[in-house]
Amino acid sequence: MPQDDARTNTPQPSEGVVHAVRGAVVDVVFDGGDLPAINSALVVNWDRPGPLILEVHSHLDLSTVRAVAFQSTAGLSRGVGVSATGGPVTVPVGQAVLGRLLDVVGTPQDNGPALPDDVPRRGIHAKPPRLNAQTRTTEVFETGIKVIDLLTPMAQGGKAAMFGGAGVGKTVLVMELIRAMVEKYEGISVFAGVGERSREGHELLTEMQDSGVLARTVLVYGQMNEPPGARWRAPLTALTISEYFRDQKHQNVLLLMDNIFRFVQAGAEVSSLLGRLPSRVGYQPTLATEVAGLQERIASVAGSAVTAIQAVYVPADDFTDPAVTTISSHMDCVVVLSRAQAAEGFYPAIDPLASSSMLLDPLVVGEVHYRVAEDVRQALARFRELTDIISLLGVEELGAADRLTVKRARRLQRFLTQPFMVTEAFTGTPGASVPLAETLAGCRAILDGAADDWSEGSLYMVGTLEDARAKEAAAQAEVAA
Repeated sequence: MPQDDARTNTPQPSEGVVHAVRGAVVDVVFDGGDLPAINSALVVNWDRPGPLILEVHSHLDLSTVRAVAFQSTAGLSRGVGVSATGGPVTVPVGQAVLGRLLDVVGTPQDNGPALPDDVPRRGIHAKPPRLNAQTRTTEVFETGIKVIDLLTPMAQGGKAAMFGGAGVGKTVLVMELIRAMVEKYEGISVFAGVGERSREGHELLTEMQDSGVLARTVLVYGQMNEPPGARWRAPLTALTISEYFRDQKHQNVLLLMDNIFRFVQAGAEVSSLLGRLPSRVGYQPTLATEVAGLQERIASVAGSAVTAIQAVYVPADDFTDPAVTTISSHMDCVVVLSRAQAAEGFYPAIDPLASSSMLLDPLVVGEVHYRVAEDVRQALARFRELTDIISLLGVEELGAADRLTVKRARRLQRFLTQPFMVTEAFTGTPGASVPLAETLAGCRAILDGAADDWSEGSLYMVGTLEDARAKEAAAQAEVAA
């Protein structure tokens, strides 16, 4: 007979005491028995209002664990009792959380009623679906934003990311996508606010209340003023809620995360607090593992999909930053926001040549869409090549073919701008959502010379080509008058 494992009869530890507090990192001593497992939750038994949840991240010796706090540890002292839960941090899921704003441990933060006691809960740590259970779809997720639908089509059940430095419009673009997609989207939306400003979170909550889509949305926040543990685990909380609707309710889920770079940044803070040696550029040595652990769980299974759209801050506009390159390697669709585009007033400030999508293939989007997109790229690429010559010598020194290309490329640049609904209150310009067929027809007409005689301003910040035609006609009538 095999020898019995002596550990099976050893009682699991349930009580410990705080041994040391260093900011968001807490050392806890357990007296006897097995230590709580890595990634398991601990609850601090203190007399302060609100819970203090810790997550175990290392075993220092046979009786001491080092844990990361999800809430502020201000006022926590040595000797305070700690209880082991015996499992990972769990968060509420299901219909009860729809329309609610939650923190990283699932506590409502919207001044609404408490969640019911019988609400189902799930642990925030899980494995991705097996590869043979995952499905891939080539169904295009139409957004109504011309430059995205034309050059970087998004996939239903895919992963898309908006990369850009500070102040180029990532959050505005994500908010426009929320508004444009949720209104015609039949599934559930989950938004994770990771390390962003409290003002932005309040604006998004108000925006969703006003537009009437909050009832089908869950908001999860780990804000800038919260400890790094909360910012680090907030995406996992949102993903856990998304997985429940995908696996148990078989509903499609739209998962939006702003900003996923703050997830990496919080992980670097936690890694430093835990005493690990940093890797390149000061990032945590476990960077690739942490990003993969999050991104690989964003997957589709038969009958239901999780479609992820993520904003990614690019530090110092350095697209070779390790965090940026690690995140981009997991994406089906990469949308790059350019400071040069923003400086010229072209919004959304998407760089059409640096952005890419795996779906831009004639077998997926069709020959017509693919050909129009390639012709637009070629015209814009040739214009960019000629920019220095034009700056030095002027456009008159170019050959006839290049002059025509530049004329049409400049009009395409302006036609690919678009007024957003979420900025209507600030700009006074009504927002526009453009069907893909109208975008393709407009770009093809400009490439064929239909707008050669129009002023460039008529194509700037309009929706369809018909809107531009009406704007041109009004301008001509004003000149004639």
